[in-house]
Amino acid sequence: MTDSSEVITETSEQFDIVTCYQQFLKDDPDVSMPIAAIESLIELIKHSKANTLSEFMESLKEASQKLKNSVRNSISLSAGADLFLRFVTRASHDVTNFEACKEHLINSGKEIVEKAAAAREKIAELGIILIHSYSRVVMLLLLRAAAYKKRFKVYVTESRPTYLGIRATKLLRKAGVPATVIYDAAVGYIINKVDAVFVGSEGVVENGGLINAIGTYQLAIVAKAANKPFYAVIESYKFVRLFPLNQYDLPTHTPDLLAFPDLEHRPQVDDKQTVKDEDINIGDYEAINPTVDYTPPDYITLLCTDLGVLTPSG
Repeated sequence: MTDSSEVITETSEQFDIVTCYQQFLKDDPDVSMPIAAIESLIELIKHSKANTLSEFMESLKEASQKLKNSVRNSISLSAGADLFLRFVTRASHDVTNFEACKEHLINSGKEIVEKAAAAREKIAELGIILIHSYSRVVMLLLLRAAAYKKRFKVYVTESRPTYLGIRATKLLRKAGVPATVIYDAAVGYIINKVDAVFVGSEGVVENGGLINAIGTYQLAIVAKAANKPFYAVIESYKFVRLFPLNQYDLPTHTPDLLAFPDLEHRPQVDDKQTVKDEDINIGDYEAINPTVDYTPPDYITLLCTDLGVLTPSG
């Protein structure tokens, strides 16, 4: 956990929750968004000037919403913030003294962060191979397995547009694990060579489905078609109160995603159209593409969590 003295961002009475959150992520590259959100809310409690419990609760709710609004994809962040707010709501009913309540919440919040950090370690003991993108908890599972001299090989999807699969591959190779990157479009080509698929998750929704990096859903479809087990490895604090019905029911969906552009002119049938390399700007296409997708529970074999192995229906 990051030293709170390093993330104090107020110069007067003003405390900026977003700056604090960003500082936690900057100081510790391995900290997840939900944990950074919880730690930021703990810092807010320390700096709260509220005189009543109702003012205090309102400031926490406003700060939580401000955090969610500060990022394009707030699903993972929301899981941590909502978990902490539920805890604060319950805990505030058990303490009559307001200042004692704040102190209790700060200490208990620190315990939540410590338990969440330990969750990743515990998951790594559950099991041990195509992986998608870069998931901290999946990486820890594989690196722990390597430390125990388990022999295995890993195919890693490149995971456009972030290309985080390349980062995962480099770390695995550095740990002595044979790993190679495959194109996202090559999942069907490689699926019959793998024994199992492991993915992380930005959030587990109420019906047991997953919200994760774009491409997870199609990976799950291919795995099911090939009769390969599809395991999601998740920390328990990533369970979120969402019930998406389809891809377009996600909180990250906006009307401009995958929208068709307005054509400057309609070419005649006999027009000869050519496209030069310099006319192609990949960034323009990435900006209108989704970054996460929803995988229904029917495609998931098991959820591996720090609380144990669960079925999606459980």
